[in-house]
Amino acid sequence: MDHGAVLAGKRIVMLVEEEFEDTELTGPLETLRAAGAVVTLVGPTAGAQFKGRHGQAVAVSEMAAGAARMKDFDALVIPGGHAPDRMRMRHAMVDLVRDAMEAGKPVAAICHGPQLLISANALRGRTLTCWPSIAIDVKNAGGLYVDKPVVEDGNLITSRKPDDVPRFSEAILRALIAVRTA
Repeated sequence: MDHGAVLAGKRIVMLVEEEFEDTELTGPLETLRAAGAVVTLVGPTAGAQFKGRHGQAVAVSEMAAGAARMKDFDALVIPGGHAPDRMRMRHAMVDLVRDAMEAGKPVAAICHGPQLLISANALRGRTLTCWPSIAIDVKNAGGLYVDKPVVEDGNLITSRKPDDVPRFSEAILRALIAVRTA
């Protein structure tokens, strides 16, 4: 779906670490950039190269998480795969997620992405979905797990798996358009 420059001027953080789920990074990244958003890949350090789980994608971090401030961005996206388990060990990445949630900015997490939301203590009372193996972790963190392709709860957008990427990407677009027109 062509969205033109509907997100021109929007700045989005997309977190990246080793072993991200390839299409869960590339799908939203391509959709958001095609809609005119500036997406900055943020990793543990700037200029580091990370490989996807399936070797289909490589991403280079453009900014270190410690240098990123959510006040400079409109939204945050967390791809899944094994990367979120690595990201949650990076305090600066967890802090970015916490800051985005506290500011009420759109935060989108797919697959294992909610692991960062758990580490940021940001799920209590929230309804979300995720990869089934971490559903118990979501529940233990106070979240309400539902098994749906996309769940939107206020500023929080979540999806389960690579098959959900098109709907996940569309939900992120809708949230950013809503912020722009609000």
